[in-house]
Amino acid sequence: MATANEPPAGRSQPGTVVGGFAPALKQEGRLLLQMGIGKPSIARAMQLAQAHGTTVEDELLASGEIDETIYFEALAEMLGLDFMADIDPGRVQDIEGVDTQIARPEILRVHHASRPPVTVIVPTLDRLAGLAALLQRTPLLRSSLAVSTPSAVRDAVWRAGAKRRVSAATRALFEAAPLHSARITFWGKQGFYAGIMLCALLVAAATVPLISMLILHIVLTLFFLANFMVRLYALGCALLRESRDNTAQPALADGPLPVYSVLVALYREESVVAQLIQALDRLDWPRSRLDIKLICEEDDAATIAALKALPLAREYEIVLVPVHMPRTKPKALTYALPGVRGRYVTVYDAEDRPHPGQLREAHAAFAAAPPHVICLQAPLIITNARQSWWSALFALEYAGLFRGLLPMLSLTGLPLPLGGTSNHFRTTELKRIGGWDPYNMTEDADLGLRLHRFGYRSRIIFKPTLEEAPTERSVWLGQRTRWFKGWLQTWLVLMRRPGKLADEMGWPAFIVFQILIAGLLLSALSHPFVVGFLAYLTWLMLDDSTLTDSRLTFWLFICDIVNIAGSYAVFISLGRSRMTAREKKAVGWRWIFVPLYWLAISLAAWKALLELRTNPFSWNKTPHVPVRDQGES
Repeated sequence: MATANEPPAGRSQPGTVVGGFAPALKQEGRLLLQMGIGKPSIARAMQLAQAHGTTVEDELLASGEIDETIYFEALAEMLGLDFMADIDPGRVQDIEGVDTQIARPEILRVHHASRPPVTVIVPTLDRLAGLAALLQRTPLLRSSLAVSTPSAVRDAVWRAGAKRRVSAATRALFEAAPLHSARITFWGKQGFYAGIMLCALLVAAATVPLISMLILHIVLTLFFLANFMVRLYALGCALLRESRDNTAQPALADGPLPVYSVLVALYREESVVAQLIQALDRLDWPRSRLDIKLICEEDDAATIAALKALPLAREYEIVLVPVHMPRTKPKALTYALPGVRGRYVTVYDAEDRPHPGQLREAHAAFAAAPPHVICLQAPLIITNARQSWWSALFALEYAGLFRGLLPMLSLTGLPLPLGGTSNHFRTTELKRIGGWDPYNMTEDADLGLRLHRFGYRSRIIFKPTLEEAPTERSVWLGQRTRWFKGWLQTWLVLMRRPGKLADEMGWPAFIVFQILIAGLLLSALSHPFVVGFLAYLTWLMLDDSTLTDSRLTFWLFICDIVNIAGSYAVFISLGRSRMTAREKKAVGWRWIFVPLYWLAISLAAWKALLELRTNPFSWNKTPHVPVRDQGES
């Protein structure tokens, strides 16, 4: 039996072409003619099969010219077997190995209460002659065999093992590698050390308030400055890349394309599913080599109904996740991972509009990269910057992150805290490192850092995915609170054994991790106090107070000015340097609200700190609406 990533025996292979088509394709064509399928349809399918390294059967089914149910019913009639259009999952035993049938449906045992079990098979044209000969030799087999469709077999297996699979999805990473799971917020002595530090800070604040505040101020200033310097370096790299035009993309790989899987986790997204399907339909990849899984919560009736109302092509599959805590996106992705049949897999969000050529660029980049590069991150571009100052600054932030900071980290071989969408993986390696953590609110950043510590690397590609940013304060705040909670979880998970982490990542990567995650958290939490300190000292200076004569006070004041003004400036400059003229026009003058935006970020960080203690696994859902303008802002 062929593996899930390779064509089975009988598929056309380069170098076996006879008379324009491979012999196996000609044989398929003759069989399809006998079934009454028209010559033009067969000819088109043969050409595609030759180009894609697939079968005529695959291409015909993918084209939608023949209905799957009617086709397999015809195969059953040719073999003289019963046809089973639907399979009752209650009659399927959830035994070891049954999950192989959700990736490659071929054979399934269906049990009955009052008669012997029936073996359901999914025949293919290349095996039809051998199967017919077997049935002719042993006609008694006919009573114990039936034919069904790949979709019916997959659906029955998904549902038969649903409870066991969802339980495994939530437990697998924690049981296999508990140190990498956020299921326990404070691991081992972390809670003890956190309590000791908090008590020490309170005692110091009560006994030596000036000294303790001074030390805390210096520590926070250094973290703030380090964050500023990293982004300033990213700005310099971005400007240098622009001047050298050093963004050459890898050439497209030759030969048949592999199966590519696409995962989309959906929850209460009925308003945007039509837009999503339109975007996925535009992907430039052979439909016969696509495996698109639309992952829905089992009780989300509105989204499921909206999807079933659409004319979904054969490459789409609706995967229903049983209700089980925690109700998070990474749990849904992990649940669907066993059914992934592609050599590569990517993740999109419900509101995404990926560039049609993104899969081909990712495939070419993987083909050109060494094996230890197992992840590629595409840039995310915000298209509704005009709608509000929240979305304008969100667009500015994303431009700086995905087209400035992450490319710098990639070029220098440092860990990438991934975005939550448009990351592409080698499937085998993704499964090997445990997939996503169901308990982490920023499963993307966690996964990017985890794969780096295991010796793997991430890089960036350039064809973007278009997204919409929140336009209202409440929606933005809920989303950003979830992100900060996830970054806190990620830092705590990675810092369970700091020495081991430094050895695995290397000291440069370890230091950058502290700056990017711990520095980001501390900078956000301390931002209002730094601004308040600046305002206080400015008032004292204006009042000509002698309290500002201290050199230390003076230099802290200078450092805070550099930190605050410099951070605002690099935030704006890094984002604008990567934007097109049209994007800059969409943002317009609203960059002046950056100070308010940063104060809102601080509020989200403090809310996340509270939620981490009171409700660590709640997923603040971001609502989405269809875009009014499909073009770029």
